[in-house]
Amino acid sequence: MSRAERKQKYFAKLTKLIEEYTQVIIVGADNVGSHHMQNIRKGLRGKGVILMGKNTMVRKVIRGNAESHPNLQTLLPYIKNNVGLIFCNGDLSGVKKIVSEQRVAAPAKVGATCPNDVIVPAGPTGMEPTQTSFLQALNIPSKINKGQVDIVNDVKILVKGQRVGQSEATLLLKLSIKPFSYGLQIQTVYDNGSIYDPSVLDMTDEILLAKFASGLRNVAAVSLATGYPTVASVPHLVLRGYKNLLSIAVATDYSFPKAEKIKAFLKDPTAFAAVTSAPAATKGAAPAKEEKKKEPEPEPVEDEDMGLGLFD
Repeated sequence: MSRAERKQKYFAKLTKLIEEYTQVIIVGADNVGSHHMQNIRKGLRGKGVILMGKNTMVRKVIRGNAESHPNLQTLLPYIKNNVGLIFCNGDLSGVKKIVSEQRVAAPAKVGATCPNDVIVPAGPTGMEPTQTSFLQALNIPSKINKGQVDIVNDVKILVKGQRVGQSEATLLLKLSIKPFSYGLQIQTVYDNGSIYDPSVLDMTDEILLAKFASGLRNVAAVSLATGYPTVASVPHLVLRGYKNLLSIAVATDYSFPKAEKIKAFLKDPTAFAAVTSAPAATKGAAPAKEEKKKEPEPEPVEDEDMGLGLFD
């Protein structure tokens, strides 16, 4: 197959994916090998399709479909460096989970940039006593124990963003430590014309409800402070007015059904005390509870309703 034919085949495939899918995830593919990429494709089977290719070819196809899919133009600024496209419809969080799980451990290579801090743990190293000078050159405290070198304390030898040196790479190789892990890095999410950060995919229903409730409380607070009624502040205004009416009814001869219960309670608090103390008295004596059920009670239902439904 000639080069021109391969290009035409790639253009046709990308155009077909654009027609079939409405969601696109742009992923960085640095340090991802062919075997690793094959495993990722298997994991995404049935949920998404990953496509790699030259950025110039991808941009050309997107611009060529500008009339039928104008929203795709928003992806152009993000197609740069070593990236790939994951096309999917539906559960973006599930796709992100699969991509995040498909990571492989890798040794530290000389000249590579550390994606995370690297700590050498304390304990036996399996190294011969003649190699203590190698550890001393890296300022790692060590001792000889039973014919081998032991590291005394945990030591951080690499910091995130630091370049890996020859000594650090050799030591980690001797200790059989693979401190790095590589995989596809989700950079941008496109969903029906909207572009957003991949951190949005980590939000659960509980987080969304909590944020909505927090915003609702803020709206209600501002409405109450400024005296501007809104849907969020109306329940608070109604409750405040109800409390004012209760206060007036208690202080004057004016009354209404709910106020009658309050007044009855103020006149005879012992009735309410009898209702609340009854459950406590029956905690340790089951027979007494059964006997009490058999005894007729004069008017406990009305008093109980007064206590529990005070602010219904």
